[in-house]
Amino acid sequence: MENSSILEQEPVCPPVISEEAVPGNSKPEVFGKSNPLERHDRAPGVPETIEGTGLPASTIEQLILKTLYFRGEVFGRDLATALGLKFSLIDGLIEMLKLQHLVQVKRSLGMGSVTAVIVLTDTGRNRARDYLENNQYIGPAPVPISQYAEMVRRQRPVEGWLTKEALEAAYRHMVLTPRILSQVGPAASSGNSFLIYGKPGDGKTYLAEALAKLDDSVIYLPYALEFQGAVIQIYDPIYHHRIDAQESSAVIALEPSYDGRFFKCKRPFIVSGGELTLDMLDLSLNPASKVYEAPLQLKANNGIYLIDDFGRQKATPAEVLNRWIVPMERRVDYLNLRSGGKMVVPFEAFLVFSTNLNPEQLGDEAFLRRIQYKMLLRGPALSEFLEIFDRFCKSKGLPYPEGMVERLIERHYQKTGKRFRRCHPRDILSHAINLLHFEKLPFALTDEVLDRAFESCFLEENEAEA
Repeated sequence: MENSSILEQEPVCPPVISEEAVPGNSKPEVFGKSNPLERHDRAPGVPETIEGTGLPASTIEQLILKTLYFRGEVFGRDLATALGLKFSLIDGLIEMLKLQHLVQVKRSLGMGSVTAVIVLTDTGRNRARDYLENNQYIGPAPVPISQYAEMVRRQRPVEGWLTKEALEAAYRHMVLTPRILSQVGPAASSGNSFLIYGKPGDGKTYLAEALAKLDDSVIYLPYALEFQGAVIQIYDPIYHHRIDAQESSAVIALEPSYDGRFFKCKRPFIVSGGELTLDMLDLSLNPASKVYEAPLQLKANNGIYLIDDFGRQKATPAEVLNRWIVPMERRVDYLNLRSGGKMVVPFEAFLVFSTNLNPEQLGDEAFLRRIQYKMLLRGPALSEFLEIFDRFCKSKGLPYPEGMVERLIERHYQKTGKRFRRCHPRDILSHAINLLHFEKLPFALTDEVLDRAFESCFLEENEAEA
């Protein structure tokens, strides 16, 4: 509680959730059904009344007292900004708290309550401590699940959003055949689930990461969610890159252009690898603050969630897929509360799985059928290998004589049966550049430098690997 510095930082929403037994979950499909003609960049409207926030007045009162407890003296307009609400909406609550002798005006600039400096009374401080025992959430007022579900639905990409031209532009930096692009396009356009498999070094992760460049539209995500009096933290500065951080706080406080409980950002792109556990896919309660942290797939809603190195996680592939059978099919997810109840949230993340393993090692046909699209990313053909090599050399300003790459291929690939991998040109050339710098050689490739670079890249016993 001495951690008053957290108020100086960007508002963060600590999670707390209440329980609701959802046996059988009556109508999860309410999160679905979007009109394909709806735009997905519509900002959430500014609530004009407490009822419009979907929150009980008591929740906002508690936030006011807890914010004042940490901040001390706060102007009325700054208090509204901290809560993400219009001052006119909280003005009546502040007056009520004055009557209850929980807050008082320390001084005023003479322009009404909006410019008054508000502080807690001793009674108010005691009441705030009681509320902090319940949960230590401060920040923008949370958004009820129902309002969040509606925003997620509205922000789905519309049908036909992805064009062939946009796909080619996003993958301009990669050397890919038209066949590969024709497989990636429908999977990305559908936004369902996508399995990319193949040998190590053929660019599966690189290809998956480029998906984030396909849609640069703006979306709005809540700082926090509210569920029966509890709060779930959504905003994560690691994954959510705000694009509204430079807006004037005064403008936000007096004339907000959209609901201040939301922040504006690009569609999230979240990656997890071998560290993924099943616990990370459910709500996590912070025992100190008594708030919940949203799982990764919830933070990735309206964006992309890449599970890299699928099959190498601490949880088995069967456990991960079994966890997502219902969400992938019904577009809703069930999250467990510490109390034993469940809450139902939209599941609108584009799931992408990338693996070096044979799909048969990941699960049986019934499991794999849940993943809508599959693509084998094969090693590059000779023409692709040559183009990758040439592009990397040009990017580094590294000249090489005609016929040199062909000689390298004959010596180290054709004679040994070594297979091409998309990462090989970059790896070999990076080693070559390091060698040139270390030995102070002219910045140009030679057969000898390439041979030495190749030898430093690969183990000898792998020379004849398939």
